Amino acid sequence: MKYKRILLKLSGEALMGDRQYGIDPDRLREYAQEIKEITKEGVEVAIVIGGGNIFRGVAGASNGMDRVQGDHMGMLATVINGLALQSALENEGVPTRLQSAIKINEVAEPFIRRRAMRHLEKGRVVIFGGGTGNPYFTTDSAAVLRAIEVEANVILKGTRVDGIYNTDPEKDNTAVKFDNISFDDVLRKGLKVMDTTAFTLSQENELPIIVFDMNKKGNLYKVLSGENVGTQVNL
Repeated sequence: MKYKRILLKLSGEALMGDRQYGIDPDRLREYAQEIKEITKEGVEVAIVIGGGNIFRGVAGASNGMDRVQGDHMGMLATVINGLALQSALENEGVPTRLQSAIKINEVAEPFIRRRAMRHLEKGRVVIFGGGTGNPYFTTDSAAVLRAIEVEANVILKGTRVDGIYNTDPEKDNTAVKFDNISFDDVLRKGLKVMDTTAFTLSQENELPIIVFDMNKKGNLYKVLSGENVGTQVNL
């Protein structure tokens, strides 16, 4: 495997599958099986998951809700998704720990960096819920922050498109995909990979990002095998 320790970023929407809302058990099972395959190869896996399939703080704020309270609801949504993914992974026989940035001791461990790294060293998958624990920060920012903290080699951003394009491939048939692109080029071209805070934090800490289609079976394994899947963003 090309990488020893990874941070896998999954969007909450990805868990919906073909549904309009909530969690699709079949999609959850597929993800758990994909993750199991790479853990069998000795890859240490940390995961940050979004909450957009349940609630988005930004959406709540646009409808008159207090932004901070909305973001707190979004944080709780990521914990719900984390519990669901933990259950799916354990059903596949993968030992998993859920750590939360906000204290919910009856549900998840608090985030403690050294404990998280110890879990990873012992071959357990660690899911980080609750975002960063702070409002106004996205789960992309949480993913980059946790990746840096646990000393991951790379961030794998699993999406529903197979990489980074010069325009939106779902709207433009002539969109051109990049196999490799630099952080500076992403910023110069105004491409949307992550929010600016998360992206800049990754750049400053020289942490590469690979954007790939998580919904295509076997892609996660291929990325970690060094195959040319998705788009790699590096210095």
